[in-house]
Amino acid sequence: MRNVSYMMLLFAVVVFAMGCTKPYNPKVISTSGNYLVVEGIINTGNDSTTIKLSRTVKLYNSTTTNPELNAVIAIQDDQNQSYPLKSIGNGYYSSAVLSLDNTRKYRLSITTSDGKIYLSDYVPALVTPAIDSVGFNITNNGLQIYVNTHNPQNNTRYYRWDYTETWQFNARYQSEYISNGVDDMVLRTEAQQIYQCYGNDISTNIVLGSSAKLAQDVIYQAPINLIPQNSEKIETRYSILVKQYAMTQDGYNYYQLLKSNTEQLGSIFDAQPSQLTGNIHCTTDVNLPVIGYITANTVQQKRIYVNNSQVPSTWLAKYPYDCEIDSVLYVDKQGRNDVLLDLVPLPSSLLAIHGIPSGGPSPKPLGYTAVDSDCADCTLRGTVTKPSFWQ
Repeated sequence: MRNVSYMMLLFAVVVFAMGCTKPYNPKVISTSGNYLVVEGIINTGNDSTTIKLSRTVKLYNSTTTNPELNAVIAIQDDQNQSYPLKSIGNGYYSSAVLSLDNTRKYRLSITTSDGKIYLSDYVPALVTPAIDSVGFNITNNGLQIYVNTHNPQNNTRYYRWDYTETWQFNARYQSEYISNGVDDMVLRTEAQQIYQCYGNDISTNIVLGSSAKLAQDVIYQAPINLIPQNSEKIETRYSILVKQYAMTQDGYNYYQLLKSNTEQLGSIFDAQPSQLTGNIHCTTDVNLPVIGYITANTVQQKRIYVNNSQVPSTWLAKYPYDCEIDSVLYVDKQGRNDVLLDLVPLPSSLLAIHGIPSGGPSPKPLGYTAVDSDCADCTLRGTVTKPSFWQ
């Protein structure tokens, strides 16, 4: 009897607790939130400097990008030398190769179209050590790309990486025929091939590494990117270009906090959001937030290729669409067997892939099999043009 009473009491408590829950509908932030975002580095080596300027957008806005146009940007050193950047469109500003003096300190000066002036703090010019190697491991989760590097002088300690991916892939089916634009199908020429393409992407995650707690400045197999077993990126051939940046401790801490705020939230065990304070300031309005952290350094890079033959044969690419084959047949224009045949109009969403044999003396097929264009046209997700660097 006592157990029954206990269970009833527990049930009542649960019901009461459930009844007390209320949906939480936070108010939409009323501030404009149109803050300047500065992305990029001051490249002191043998490459150009490119800076991207944009504005923050609200979460409920349909627009996801808001480039900052018509700004005036320059690199300034601590000896009063200035190096202007030119707009190359869509919020990007670039300079020629500057080969800056690594014994000086540098900052970024920005004047936006509304007349506000932004300055970054002076930062030292760091020399990034070379990448020793980029490699990969076969894991249960997929293809793990890693990087190895070290600095014999033991004075780098803090590193950041980003990367560009390129891969060769195929459409699910090869379209052998193309409409002649009137009433029939003709074989595709080599120039009309849409079966084999090249895709590309850039890193969107923040990849950091540190040897600050080690006796030697050595980074060993730092994970860069994980490619799932069923990704089409490794269906044929995959390439990754890894870029490496030396960082100061303050810069590393900024990116670590940015990573925590953007990539490591969502559960009760994750870190709570923290205020992000960069090294760029608005001098015309000291209370105006700015998002970004400017560093000055040389850049090291290395590219590797991974062939499908280097991964387990059980790893099969999963096509991103459901592809069902349909048939499109010739029909008698006037209902008799001795007159011209006409092809049932092929919907623009379908592509013919194979001819259906007639089974008789006529070489003309009975019709064609066809699939959705998503399943036979690789140019919808890539380009047929081979990259100039491709080996």
